[in-house]
Amino acid sequence: MPFIDRDGVRIFYEAAGDGPPVLLSHGYSATSRMWQGQVEALAPRYRVITWDMRGHGQSDSPDDPACYSEAHTVTDMAAILDALGIDRAVIGGLSLGGYMSLAFHLAHPGRTRALMLFDTGPGYRNPAGREAWNRTAEARAVAFETRGLEALGPGAEVRIAQHRSAKGLALAARGMLAQFDARVIESLETIRVPTLVLVGERDEPFLGATDYMAAKIPGAQKVVIPGAGHAANIDNPAAFNAAVEAFLAALP
Repeated sequence: MPFIDRDGVRIFYEAAGDGPPVLLSHGYSATSRMWQGQVEALAPRYRVITWDMRGHGQSDSPDDPACYSEAHTVTDMAAILDALGIDRAVIGGLSLGGYMSLAFHLAHPGRTRALMLFDTGPGYRNPAGREAWNRTAEARAVAFETRGLEALGPGAEVRIAQHRSAKGLALAARGMLAQFDARVIESLETIRVPTLVLVGERDEPFLGATDYMAAKIPGAQKVVIPGAGHAANIDNPAAFNAAVEAFLAALP
């Protein structure tokens, strides 16, 4: 199995297929396994790269809380592309993975061919909104510390995940799921690459965020997946894959 070593922290990734590269990042407490249906659909025409974030799945869970951050996640993504000899890719993700895709674009706009933002949000300008989100992240961390992996949620993308460390998930909640500034949301109007903003029609917590991103990102394409909740790619894979394939096929 392929890993990269990031200062002693092993990060798991896989690549399948040939063609233009597409990097997909999973949501919090999910793993790269959530993308199985997309790898199968896209690999005949694209090089599909999936990976496990720090504290998740087959990647390492270091004990140092300082090893978990937005910056570490973005540099992990860049390091995976480097390991594969890829300079520029379509960058996409669901939920936390979508937010990190925006953060990657902010750090590496020249390496981002296009963005695909699934069932996600851009963070908060309002400090009160950010604080409320961070209270939820802290509650997730405490749940993993007290209940172990039994604290995994019921989401479809989470049910198929396999994790090794509840402590790693707790640290990831505090360092990666929690948010600390408005840099990402303030970057939306500067995005100049083709962007797909997609949401499941039943994913009520993210419907407003989807509308906001579609309005703020110049030229963004919005798609609502019928009958789908937060894991739109699993709840309605046929419609999800069709939307993604149409977007990718139209890229210049």
